[in-house]
Order: sequence, then structure tokens, then C-alpha cells
Amino acid sequence: MGMPRLVAIAAVAVCVLGSAPLATAAVHEAPRQAKPAAANKQRSPGSDKSFAVYVGKNLTENKHTFLGGFGHEPSSHWVDIVAHRKHPAGSTIQVGATDKADMPGKLTRIPQAPETARYISSDYSEFVGFPAPLTNGGLNEYGVAARDVWSDSRSELVDQTPKDQTGPNYSDLSRIAMERAHSAREAAQIVGSQIDKYGYTTYGGNSHLFADANEGWVLIEYSGGKGLWAAQRLGPDDVHVSYPGYLGEFPPDWQHNPNFMASPNFFSYAQERGWWQPGTPFDPQQVYGTPFPGKPVAVGKPADPQDPSPYRNPPSLEAEFRKLKPVRLQDVMRIVRDPRWSDDRSGYGQVAELDDSVPDKDLSKLWLATTAAVTAPYIPIYIGTQSVPPEYRQHRYLTHGASEEYLDPQFAEQEATESATQTYKRLMYATCARPQKYLGEVTKALEGYEAQILRDQGDVEQKAREQFSSGDAAGARATLTEASTGWATDGLKLGDYLLDKELAEDKAEGGIHKPKVTVPEGETMNPESSDMSLRSEETARDRMNCDLGGGWADGGTLARKGHYGDPADVPDYRGSEGNWWPYALTGVGGLLLGGIAVWLVRRRVSRS
Repeated sequence: MGMPRLVAIAAVAVCVLGSAPLATAAVHEAPRQAKPAAANKQRSPGSDKSFAVYVGKNLTENKHTFLGGFGHEPSSHWVDIVAHRKHPAGSTIQVGATDKADMPGKLTRIPQAPETARYISSDYSEFVGFPAPLTNGGLNEYGVAARDVWSDSRSELVDQTPKDQTGPNYSDLSRIAMERAHSAREAAQIVGSQIDKYGYTTYGGNSHLFADANEGWVLIEYSGGKGLWAAQRLGPDDVHVSYPGYLGEFPPDWQHNPNFMASPNFFSYAQERGWWQPGTPFDPQQVYGTPFPGKPVAVGKPADPQDPSPYRNPPSLEAEFRKLKPVRLQDVMRIVRDPRWSDDRSGYGQVAELDDSVPDKDLSKLWLATTAAVTAPYIPIYIGTQSVPPEYRQHRYLTHGASEEYLDPQFAEQEATESATQTYKRLMYATCARPQKYLGEVTKALEGYEAQILRDQGDVEQKAREQFSSGDAAGARATLTEASTGWATDGLKLGDYLLDKELAEDKAEGGIHKPKVTVPEGETMNPESSDMSLRSEETARDRMNCDLGGGWADGGTLARKGHYGDPADVPDYRGSEGNWWPYALTGVGGLLLGGIAVWLVRRRVSRS
């Protein structure tokens, strides 16, 4: 940085700091107050879980299918690239849940496939009673993408579920699909066959959304211990939102219709229980499921302020997203990033662009935000990428039980690195504490950074294609690895820059908010040392979020259609190495720079 620019910044710092005491320098946004517990009585027990969106290729600008979404888990998250493997005869895998789960079960072992595919996943550490690492899907080397989403079963099915249930759980089935499926249809067939053979360990009902370049499949697994499941095809003209996962009406002759799959007892069990009568429409959501927890929302309008589960109405979101036609990659990335639902429990963000014309499978990629995309950049991870930076691997941050045990020394250096998940989480907390001030700036920076990647990735992929064509597969994979890891590393630097900038500005404007909590009578602790946990009975609106009443300041994803990231909006985060400048805004650093500026001016005057 040149000296004139340094002098200018120093002078500004002196003016800002000299204009008012730090404690009264500015009036910042008031901290949000939690709603009273009485407002939670209408909350659906399943209204907080994962989100997925499928957009068929006939609705997209480049005729590629898109599958995006995230998982809702308050736990540690990290990026994993699982290698293609061959397994010895007789190999098995552990599946199921323990007696610690909310709906207890037993762990068992089932056969592993002789050969499993390479795939990219966002792994995570916690779902009580379900052994980690857990996954909700991702992208495999055959171009199959998967998302896993909650789908509550009717209460009678939940109540009748055996206390010693066995069989694969939702994560087991997601992983098996990624390991074995060559198409979205095959993924649905594989999951259904696993349930038919080994049963299903439920937490109350679940769904999967699978997609390849040509179609999608939505599959629901029901509670009850009866092996109930069903799946429905999504075509190139479809938009489907799982929030929760749901199915449309099944035809009477579904067994002979290639657009449907189900367990053998899917119709007969409902008839036995009196939940359906032959000759009447069979709507699986009505027969085996529960009503959507959220109220319908008009296209382009914010949700009812009194709705404790806002935007949890899939048909409303489908109507909104259909109006994005022709849909671009950035639109789907923005859907997953939308502040209306990308909040503290959005564990990551994923968008798969599925294209069967890719000349080599290693060039397929998953755009992945390591935590909530509202404040984390998407990084394209190629199937051919051989590793991810250690900052994006597993860390103990938000890992259950980490405070009870010491670290295994084998993980010492990995744990010593910065946790990308924690950094982007911190950025979310800082941004969403004052969203009116920071959200627009952060979104512009992230979308601008992604625009840089989109601008540059063509050259990367062209080089890799040429290397594959010449027989240099190792060189091509090195090229893809260098690109993905470089973008990830620079994305983290950008996150650090934005976080430091916000915290410095907060300090310059009176300091960070202090918690307004009541210390129990007789206790001597300070409010800052109180339990930091959000009460479990709070609604989705009470979690930390950046929603400004329908998305960003200018609305949700649809309102922002046609305006995308600009590389010019990315701040000079590389020039801030060492992060000297935040100190220029506060305390002694500001006075020091001010003194330097005065000294330089006087020196120049004396020389003249």
C-alpha cells in the first residue's frame, strides 16, 4: 500500500475516533429479543430440518439439471472426498442407531458392495444415537447427486415403531446411494431394496432427493417398522422443493408405471389400517404423512410474521422458483443462500450442476459452502480433486463430547489449523447481529468472489481436458486439485477479512452487544458467562438469522433475478495479509496512525 493511501486512512481514523468517545460513537442495531415461549405451542416437531430443491433441465438456461440444498444440524461440519474403493469378499458395514437415539434402535452389520464409487460429501458429527460421521448425500463420480430431507410420518406410525428397530438409518442410506448408484433411478431402487432386505431405522420419517443430468427421484421412508417406502420420478420440466420431503398422488396402477416405486405393502397397509379406501385418490402425504408445518406464502411476498415455521410450505416455494426460468447456476446458489432459511442451523450449502456431456467424470463438480451459505462462499470441488485444505477438514468445533476428552495426538496438526466452519460461523454471527449494516456488503463480496471463480474456471477445465486427452490423468487431477484448494484457501482469506472488518467497525461504534440475560437470584456470575444455548423450544424465527423480512433488503431470490455477482465487488482481502488495518480504526492504532499522518504533513511542510 502506498504512503498517500496510508496517510488518508490514518487521517480518517483520527477524525472518526476524535469525533466522539468510543462508548457513544454510534447507535448500532438493537439485539433481537427472543419470542416468549407461548409462541412455540404451534411449532411442528419436524419444522427445523433440511432443505432441497430440484430444477429440471428444460427450465434452466444451459439445459443442465440442478440439485441444491443443505442439512440442518447444530454440529461440526467438514468436507470429505471419499475414494473409489474395492472391498474384500464378505466385507460389511455398520448401520442403524443406538439406544441413545430419541427413537432407539440397535446397531447391526449388513454386506458392503464389492466396489464403491468416489464421492464428495459434507460430513457432520452429531445426530443423537446415530454414529458419526454422518452425511446427507453429495455428488458421486457417476454424476448422481443426493440430498437428504426430513419428512414426518403420521403419529400412529411413529408411536408403533419398535424400540429395538434395526436396519440402515437415513445417513446410511445416503452413503450407500452415493457409493453404488449410477443414476438417480438406480439410487431410488438401491435405497428401496435396502429397506426391503434389512428394514429401516427411523427418527420419525425421512426423504431423499436424487438427481442426475436427465431426471430426479424423490423417495420417502416412513416410520412404523413396516418397511414402508415410496418414490416418484421428477422430469425435465419439474421443480420440486423438499421442506419437508413429500410425494404427489400415486395412480392405482403404479406398479406398472415407470414413474413410481414403492414397497410391496405400500397400498395394502394403508387399507388395513383404514387410512385409505380403494377407489379414492391415494395421496401419500395425507395417508402416511403430516400437514406441511408452514402456511402458504404468495409468490414474492414475505411469510406471515406470526408463522412459527415460515416458508415450510413446498408448493409455495415451487411456484416462486418456477418464475426464475430460465434458471442459472447463480439462481440456485442464491436459493440455498437465501436468508429466509439459511441460518444458524444450516450446516452447509451444496449445489450440483449435472451435465452428462462432461468429457471426463473427474470434471464433474459440487459447489459447496462449508457452513451456512448466507455467509460462506461456494467453492467448486471437482470429483478429480485429490484432497481439501486441512482448514476444511474435521475439527472439534461443535463436536459433541469434545470437551470431555483430550485430543488424539494424531490429529494435532489438523486441529491446529483454522477451522473454516468456525470462521464462517463467526462471520454469520457478526453479520446477522447487524444485518441491515453488513448483510448486503457480505453478499456482494461472496457473490463477487464466486463470479471470479466462474470467470476463471473455464481455463482450469480446458487445461484439465487437454491433459486427460493426452493421457496425463495424474496431471489433470493435479490441475483440478490446485484449483479447488486454491479457491477454498482464498475464500477463507476473504471470510477472515470480512469478519475482522465487521468486528473492528463494531468496536469503533461502541463495542459488541452485551447479552441481555437474567442471572438467577443468588448467583454471582456475569451475564457474559451465562449458558449461551438457545432454548430448544424456540421457533425457527428465534435462531440467529439474517432475514430482513423476506430475504435480503431487496427481497428474496426471485426479487434479485438478473443481478449477479461482480468481481469488482470483492474487497482487497489479499492486501490485508497481517490484518493491520482493523487496528487503524480503534484505540491506540488510530492515534498512532493519526500521529504518523501529522508528522508526515509537518515534514512535508518543513521541506517545502
